[in-house]
Amino acid sequence: MPQIFSGAQVFDGKRLLANQAVMVESGIITNIAPAGAAAPMFQGGILAPAFVDLQVNGGGGIMLDGTADAGRIAAICATHILMGCAGVLPTLITDTADATRRVIDAAIEAAQASVPGFLGLHLEGPHLDPRRKGAHDPDLIRMMSASDLTLLLDAAQKLPVLKVTLAPCSASLDQVRALVQAGVLVSLGHSDCSYDEAMAYIAVGAGCATHLFNAMAPMSGRNMGLVGAVLDTTLPAGIIADGIHVSPAALRIALAARPEGLFLISDCMAFAGTDLTEMVLGGRRIRREGGRLTLDDGTLAGADLRLDRALGVLVGQIGVNPEAALAMVTSTPAALIGMGDTLGHLAVGRRADMVYLAPDWRVEKNWWGGVAL
Repeated sequence: MPQIFSGAQVFDGKRLLANQAVMVESGIITNIAPAGAAAPMFQGGILAPAFVDLQVNGGGGIMLDGTADAGRIAAICATHILMGCAGVLPTLITDTADATRRVIDAAIEAAQASVPGFLGLHLEGPHLDPRRKGAHDPDLIRMMSASDLTLLLDAAQKLPVLKVTLAPCSASLDQVRALVQAGVLVSLGHSDCSYDEAMAYIAVGAGCATHLFNAMAPMSGRNMGLVGAVLDTTLPAGIIADGIHVSPAALRIALAARPEGLFLISDCMAFAGTDLTEMVLGGRRIRREGGRLTLDDGTLAGADLRLDRALGVLVGQIGVNPEAALAMVTSTPAALIGMGDTLGHLAVGRRADMVYLAPDWRVEKNWWGGVAL
């Protein structure tokens, strides 16, 4: 039976449309047209594509780690679907070579099983800069070896998306060039590199930056570093808009310099979708309090963030145009991973993966293939 979604503004992935109705039948959008006399389903708010999150460390009490199998990956993805995502990149932070291999095998199994919401894998490390380790274990950070490169090149052929965060000091230009040629999305991050070093890696195909500002050398007038390279180019970059990891002023500056190309990430941990206040992960205790996740020494350990709350920060606190903010959680990340033809837009012929955002930007309702969750 056809469904008619009306009464809210419709964000189609680029524009906010007023007085429009979205028609859905058998889970597919069949028309977007003037609402006319259709009885409104909503009283204001916004109907938008479900979100795309390219950095999800866990959810539902589960962390992506060396114990992962396809079932645990499916549980993480299901948690984020319930919070408004159409799909995510489960993200492994720096771990041992054996753990990395097991997670890659589990991700390949998840891809073969067409796990709902699984878009591919993000490996955040272990080839990082120990000077910018963040919450990563410095004992596990290491240079990329020939065997590491072979593993990644093989994984790239078996996964829909493989995103790899690395630092220039831990991987050579030739290695990055090989990864890019194999279809890997190489993202620069956790790095103390200079502006010139960043530009050299961008020149051989690095196509992204990981959590802008965080775990990067601060920008100065004489050495702009990786932050400056992002702000001075069109390099896409994820950003954590919780008002904690990046200050509101820094968010405003970044978006003024780069009105397009930045996208929102949750960088969330296993706490996502739960009421847990403390967990032991990788032998380290993490506390959750006041929107922060911290280790015992006070180091931030990932984010306690939902993407709808990040939207609220951008629009409500920073004053970002709603269309620009919505693109940062939908069409922009979808395009970056080559899935703009299936994700991040509401259009005729697309699956009806949608969220209804209340006026306070909270996801109040969501639909997976037209089915209310």
